[in-house]
Amino acid sequence: MTTTDPFLADCRARLAFDLLSPTWNSVVLWSLRDGPLRPVELRERIGGISSKVLNEALRRLRFNGLIDRRAHPGSPPHVEYELTALGRTLLPPIEALGAWAHEYGDEVMAAQDAAREEADQV
Repeated sequence: MTTTDPFLADCRARLAFDLLSPTWNSVVLWSLRDGPLRPVELRERIGGISSKVLNEALRRLRFNGLIDRRAHPGSPPHVEYELTALGRTLLPPIEALGAWAHEYGDEVMAAQDAAREEADQV
């Protein structure tokens, strides 16, 4: 039996949460919104991500059908990653989360600062 409670293991909403919960998944998807990129271009666009972590994110996203990998022969050979049609469907929710963070990010950071100060006093 499938449930609509998003916190239960057999709910499809949890699947969506699991797709976006790894730290870099949303960032990589958003970075690919304008078209295919090589891994080095992705790292430059994203900033602060190691090659290893980027490769792990690319593998996860490809496994879930959200991006495609295209190998280009030549000298030197290279690969590019691009969003699939399914991956593109996640851009509006990612954009909505970004807008939420822009609007409420200061409040979240203030709450974090208050929690740190409280922890330091204990």
